[in-house]
Amino acid sequence: MTEHRDFLLEAARRLAPGLSRGTAVVYFLRLRSGIIYVGCSNDLDQRLTDHAAGRACRTTNLDPPEALLRIELFASFSDARHREAQLKGWSRAKKEALIGGAATELHRLSRSHS
Repeated sequence: MTEHRDFLLEAARRLAPGLSRGTAVVYFLRLRSGIIYVGCSNDLDQRLTDHAAGRACRTTNLDPPEALLRIELFASFSDARHREAQLKGWSRAKKEALIGGAATELHRLSRSHS
């Protein structure tokens, strides 16, 4: 558990250097099953520690995180919760395009199909 927690925390420091406790974030985890989990927190280090230990939520207790993929920073926790809700409604393909920085693909997937 400690090695995995350290791996997630190192990824967080690489993705968002200087991130401090109290900063509202939305984060993306790839779970063992391949699912992309989206969550938010204002203490990312503690939240990742809880995910690695299986204490954060039922989802990551049953399907542990393998990697931290993306972090988005917000001015308030309310803004982060709003973004989390938006992202949870996205398809896997759209989340993958965002994570990969594929702007053209993200734009294509964002078009209305009605």
